[in-house]
Formats: sequence, structure tokens, C-alpha cells
Amino acid sequence: MNQMSKFPIQVNDRAYPRPNVPAIAICLDGCEPAYLDAAIDAGLMPTLKRIRETGTVRTAHSVIPSFTNPNNLSIATGRPPAVHGICGNYLFDPDTGEEVMMNDPRFLRAPTVFKGFYDAGCRVAVVTAKDKLRALLGHGLAFDEGRAICFSSEKSDTTTKAEHGIDNASAWLGREVPEVYSAELSEFVFAAGVKLLAEFKPDVMYLTTTDYVQHKYAPGEPQANAFYEMFDRYLTELDAMGAAIVVTADHGMKPKHTADGKPDVIYLQDLFDDWLGKDAARVILPITDPYVVHHGALGSFATTYLPEGADVADLIARLSAIEGIDLVVDRDEACRRFELPADRIGDLVLISSENKTLGTSASRHDLSALKEPLRSHGGLTEQAVPFIVNRVVSDLGAAPELRNFDALQIAAMAAAS
Repeated sequence: MNQMSKFPIQVNDRAYPRPNVPAIAICLDGCEPAYLDAAIDAGLMPTLKRIRETGTVRTAHSVIPSFTNPNNLSIATGRPPAVHGICGNYLFDPDTGEEVMMNDPRFLRAPTVFKGFYDAGCRVAVVTAKDKLRALLGHGLAFDEGRAICFSSEKSDTTTKAEHGIDNASAWLGREVPEVYSAELSEFVFAAGVKLLAEFKPDVMYLTTTDYVQHKYAPGEPQANAFYEMFDRYLTELDAMGAAIVVTADHGMKPKHTADGKPDVIYLQDLFDDWLGKDAARVILPITDPYVVHHGALGSFATTYLPEGADVADLIARLSAIEGIDLVVDRDEACRRFELPADRIGDLVLISSENKTLGTSASRHDLSALKEPLRSHGGLTEQAVPFIVNRVVSDLGAAPELRNFDALQIAAMAAAS
């Protein structure tokens, strides 16, 4: 995909052509590939079924950790977390001892593809379900020239032209602001995308949803099928307007519960407290964000800061022997293997197996809001994601070489051909 001489727009050492038709990347949050298979088999996604037959279908890999923020920013920048710096939803700063959300643009270390297209004179639109991503995705865009729009469903009634490129997006769309924990939050994204394509006519557009449904319902369940049936209706409209579209996901989703429906958790902070003393180590769960009702801050990726002098090799051996922990590596190996920023992860990185999840201490997780058996993500078993283009694209390759963060480049290439 090295087309530096042919494609004029350069962003983070990748080259992008100027689209001849709108280029759209859609990130279906938590879209385990089985969701699409189940809905298509049920006859609920005729447009995606046709696109899979006449376009290009692959499986790609997400970045690790397979969480929302790292993958959305990888898609937005076309690069892994080692380049853009967003390696989780949540960050521990050992210098200050503070745990903070990584949703502020000050944590972003690379420009977005959206900024690259905007600086080249293109029109850019970004719609995200949750507001936690909005500032990061819109970083570097100027909204006073009428060529950029970036807003979230969650805060759509408070948008302004100065900060988002549009006044009161909720009123503009004619829809009330949806509940955060609802399928409607994502439907708002799709409805806005259709109207933006018709009226704003962006050269590049990014639509990214929430995984509320996927955390609650397995592939093939009626509520999950209804979500993808709804998506297919909007995909039909976007496709009919002539856009080049790439559909991918930030991560998959797996069941993380025991046979009786209780979360299947390995509480790491409790283990380290037993081995090293109370709070000598610090376990960080990068899945943590303000929206924990549907996952209880339980995912399959954790990082741990160890006290000075800790026997790293012994701890790796102990942890590796625990059933349900698939991988334990030190910082250097984690950065090499997963392309992570070394200054933003701990001394150890741990990944759990397909049906296990990682917690801190049992007393620190409020799981009372979990109404269904836990489904979550973050590990290697949630790394496979769909990658579907409504055009024929040759020599696209497949996972592991094909990554979800190739989406905007492939969309632009398809839109330029």
C-alpha cells in the first residue's frame, strides 16, 4: 500500500489519494464477525449480503488492547498506538500517581487522517456515538470555514458551529438525544451520516458506534439481529448515494462468564497484594471509562506497575501458570509485539483467554448494573474483525497483515478509482 508518489495526501508516513466520490469508513463497535453472519443468515441484511458477494470481504486484525479508544485512534491516524499514543481508554501516570481518562487531545501524538484531508482542502465529517472520542477524532480540524463537522450522538443537542461545525445537531437531524445505553445512540450516528452525505457532501466521513448491544447480546439473539437489520437499512442509503464504503470494527466481543451467568474474573490486584504486599503493585484496567454499566470495567487486557526490585521473571512464571491467563509479558516484549508506547504501559502486560476477564480487586468492581451475562473484549481472541468494502479492491490481503486501521486508506483508494 506504499503509494507515496501516486497519492498526494501524506499522513503519518502513509499516502492517501484525493477521493473522486465520498470515502466512508464505518466502525461497528464490538462487531464480532459472527454478528454479521447470523444477521445475514436470518435474511436481515440484504445490502451487506450483496456487498459481500460483489465487493471485497476480508478479516482484519484490530490493535491490542482490543478496546475502543486505541482502535478508533488507530483507524483515525492509520497507525498503531506506538505512533498515536492512545493505548487504552484509561491511563496511569506514575509521575503523579493519578489515573486519568485518555480522551483529551493532549494525549494524542500524531495527526489524524481527517486533519490531513482537511488541510488538503477536503470536506470532512465525523460522527461518534459517545462523546469520549469526539475531541480526539476532531483534533486539528477548523470548524469556522464550513468544511468540517465533528460531533457525538451523546451531546448532539449542545453542538455549536464554533466547536463542532454545526449548531444543535439533534435539532438539525430532527431526533431527540438518545439514551447512552441504547441501540438508538448508534442509530443516531447512521441517520446523521446519511443526512450529512446528502447535504454536507463530505469527501471523507467516519462513523463510529457504541457496543452497548454487543456487550449484552450474543450473535443471533433477536436484539443483536435487530441492531444489524437497522444498520443495513442505513448502509443501503449510503451505498445508493455512490460512496465508497469500508465497514470494519474496533474489536470483537466474547462471553466472559461462568455457566451460571456470573462474570468469570481473575482479580489481579488481590493476587499481587498477596504476593508483594498491600498496594505494592498497581493494576490498571485500560477498558475503564465513564460508561461501565455494560462491562463493569472488566476486560481481557491489564497492565501492572511493579515495585522497584520486584522479581519480574518469577511473577511472569506465577501468572502464566494461572488458568485463564493466556499471555504475560514484560514492557519491552509488549511494546515490540503490540506496537505500544513504552511510557504509557506498566512493567507487565497480561491478556486473558476467550472466556475469562481481568479485574483489580473483587471489592472494587460494582457489578450490580450487569443485567445479562458478561460479554467483553480487550484480548487476542477479540482481535479478528470484519473488513468489508463495497467495491472490488485487488491485492488487499488478509489478517494479520490487513489491519482495521487500513480502513480510511482503502476507502480513499476505492473512492479514487
